[in-house]
Amino acid sequence: MNVLIVHAHNEPQSFNTAMFNLAVEVLSGQGHEVDVSDLYAMNFNPVASASDFGQRANSEHLVYALEQRNGYTTGTLAPDILAELEKIKRADLIIFNFPIYWFSMPAIMKGWFDRVFISGYCYGGARIYDRGGLKDKKAMLAFSLGGQDHMFGPGAVHGELETLLQPIQRGVLGYVGLTVLPPFVAFHVPYISQAAREDYLAQYREHLLTLDQRAPLEFPSLDDYDEILRPKHSTAHA
Repeated sequence: MNVLIVHAHNEPQSFNTAMFNLAVEVLSGQGHEVDVSDLYAMNFNPVASASDFGQRANSEHLVYALEQRNGYTTGTLAPDILAELEKIKRADLIIFNFPIYWFSMPAIMKGWFDRVFISGYCYGGARIYDRGGLKDKKAMLAFSLGGQDHMFGPGAVHGELETLLQPIQRGVLGYVGLTVLPPFVAFHVPYISQAAREDYLAQYREHLLTLDQRAPLEFPSLDDYDEILRPKHSTAHA
């Protein structure tokens, strides 16, 4: 299996980076080919702009998604975008490793999605969900956060973790057709003991070794919707 790990943490000695290093070690040790995109180390540019296109379909007005399609067709996307796309094409599994910032991902990783998950290859038109451009690949989140586990769930102060993750797991990964495996979560990381951190790493090792036993999350099938994406079997009353 070919694995791509996209990592976004600005401290090389962080626990989150230890998770990243562990994933490289474990998956390589299993005989998998592992590519990495360490976004801070790469000084990856997260800003989507007109400079991402060496040739424009419309030089007067920037419609970013349409220019992505043109740039992919003509091979004139920025070199850093093309390099990341090649990693995606090789990958059977993509792991996104990051700390939760403001109920989401760090800006550098959001910018990676903005620039690299291009229209015309990853998605576009009806090429979404189970017809998405990346439908034959898998993905998984591996993240740390500051909150404690009792802060997430029905009636908890932060709500359900699944709701927090929906914009990423459904709105990004599921949307482009990726089969999304259950995430690995390390709670309260800045405040726990070294022993607790080591226990989390042991849990993550086991998580990585048992990926093939984990049932994926469920997202819509376009077979259940008509040509304008209305449910074919609506239960709504007239």
